[in-house]
Amino acid sequence: MFDSILIANRGEIAARILRTARAMGLRCTAVFTDADAGAPHVALADDAARIDSYMSGGAIIAAARAMGAQAIHPGYGFLSENADFADAVAAAGLTLIGPPASAIRAMADKAEARRRMIAAGVPCVPGWQGGDQSDAALTDAAQDVGFPVMVKAAAGGGGRGMRIAQDALALPGAIRDARAEALSAFGNGTLILERAIQTARHIEIQVFADAHGTCIHLGERDCSVQRRRQKVLEESPAPGMTAPLRAAMGQAATEAARAVDYRGAGTVEFLLAPDGAFYFLEMNTRLQVEHPVTEAVTGLDLVALQIRVAQGDALGVAQDDIALTGHAIEARLYAEDPAAGFLPSAGPIALWRPSDLVRVDAGIVSGGAVSPHYDPMVAKLIAHGATRDDARRALIAALKDTVMIGPQSNAGFLIELLEAEVFAAGRATTGWLDAAWPDGPAAYDPSPEDIAAAAVLAMLGDRGTALSAMGGLPDDLIGWSSAAPLPIAVTLTMGDSVWQASLRPDAGGWLVQIGDDAVQVAAMSHGGGAAVLMLDGRRARFAFVAAEGAITIMRAGRQMRFARPRQGAQVAGAASSGRITAPMHGLLTEICVAQGDRVAAGDRVAVLEAMKMQHQIEAPAAGVVLRIAVSAGAQLASGDLIAEIGPEEG
Repeated sequence: MFDSILIANRGEIAARILRTARAMGLRCTAVFTDADAGAPHVALADDAARIDSYMSGGAIIAAARAMGAQAIHPGYGFLSENADFADAVAAAGLTLIGPPASAIRAMADKAEARRRMIAAGVPCVPGWQGGDQSDAALTDAAQDVGFPVMVKAAAGGGGRGMRIAQDALALPGAIRDARAEALSAFGNGTLILERAIQTARHIEIQVFADAHGTCIHLGERDCSVQRRRQKVLEESPAPGMTAPLRAAMGQAATEAARAVDYRGAGTVEFLLAPDGAFYFLEMNTRLQVEHPVTEAVTGLDLVALQIRVAQGDALGVAQDDIALTGHAIEARLYAEDPAAGFLPSAGPIALWRPSDLVRVDAGIVSGGAVSPHYDPMVAKLIAHGATRDDARRALIAALKDTVMIGPQSNAGFLIELLEAEVFAAGRATTGWLDAAWPDGPAAYDPSPEDIAAAAVLAMLGDRGTALSAMGGLPDDLIGWSSAAPLPIAVTLTMGDSVWQASLRPDAGGWLVQIGDDAVQVAAMSHGGGAAVLMLDGRRARFAFVAAEGAITIMRAGRQMRFARPRQGAQVAGAASSGRITAPMHGLLTEICVAQGDRVAAGDRVAVLEAMKMQHQIEAPAAGVVLRIAVSAGAQLASGDLIAEIGPEEG
């Protein structure tokens, strides 16, 4: 038994674990790096200890001892599936709130896991898990497995270290990229091969086991909506799931858990083919990001069950006790720019206002920041309804109601996904998102109503500042003039676009002229970062932040930042297309060209590692490499110059 725990994680999952643990009467210690000193999970804990890295097992164990914690909860990511860390925790006389090291080790190696599952009679995707890791051996094995083939990191997880090769020509590049990402992410470049079943659905089964012989499943989650094998939306129950199929998959999942003498919470992932056949993919020996949808439909607190099992208690729940009620869908809110190839977006958070319409698990606050050093997921929204469509509609409403101003987010794209006919009909497969949006969604162009709203909110802010400086002006004199009122000019820019707005008082509001478009705007309320405006007689809600030189508005998941040039300043155009700059903070792991090389548009110039992912930096145009500005291994900030490309002579 223990009465104090240390949470070896950060962000939303650390905050989520803290809430349950404290409700159970446990004393809770948080850990934090310098980048997270002011993070919400630190404020929620009873006490906290500084560490250099969330990957430093020795520092975490030392912090637990120093703070008097008797158990460690690793959350997910970082050290949650590290068998050596689990061994070290046990050796230190502490309790790991998770499975034994032997189970982690058995399932961490995807090759060994496949061998164990085959021996246990769990159906597996046709594949190869040989020891010869030469390119020649992998190439020969791929021919036997059959194309398309998935190249996967044996030590991987979370979609990293995975590449698909549609044919033999694509295989060398897939092997190279998967191995490089696997080495970077996991320090292990070992690969396995699996036949890619591209019209399948990704179904996972939540399992739980205790030390008293109970091993049950809590139903399934459908995680088919994925971008480059990273989950985006998850739901439970799976659309179209039948009771016999659930029973069969649940039986296979519990057999997989028993095969490694599992304890605690785990997830067994399967591919479900169109013909109803299902195949083992992997087992995640930890709590999953998407566990809240299972909590919503079962009414169980999975973190509380984890703690109970770790304390040596019986699970207290039998298979016959599990019933799924209603439907739940989760959306992952990422700090990223979908229109810019889903590049992660770091930086200060000017305003964070989560919706109160659904459950929101978040690890950010207004005035905080999204760090470039960690995963870009900042929050999860979980809707639960009597039917799938009830949950879907509730989640759309909540996303439209959610405000994050600062870094770009995928909120608007999530709404687009949830409103798509394929998702609404429950027909999404693992290949749907990438096929429907191969280049990501188009950039959102502000409408005349958006521009008019931004212009009015900017003007109101200017007027408020001016009135505060004047002081003592009676309300009935504000806006008074003995002549026809002069129009107020507001200039707004976004990228290469420039709008000149002219505002005239009109019928209790303003008539905003933007080129050939005219929009009547009346402010019903504004202040505290929120505004309700009437736009041509239609009510619209906006969030906004006015800062020196800019006005940022957010409406229905779309964030729009308008710069406000100083009076008389020249509005600059885009930078030369020959300058290749870092799109975000990150580590430059590779320079792929040399000075004097000829490149075509789209050729790979460099590789940048940021937020646990590798990003290909491509040439924007054909030409000759004039200069390489940095070397591999450099830590870059967003906007730092990498290389310059000029036109070929002659």
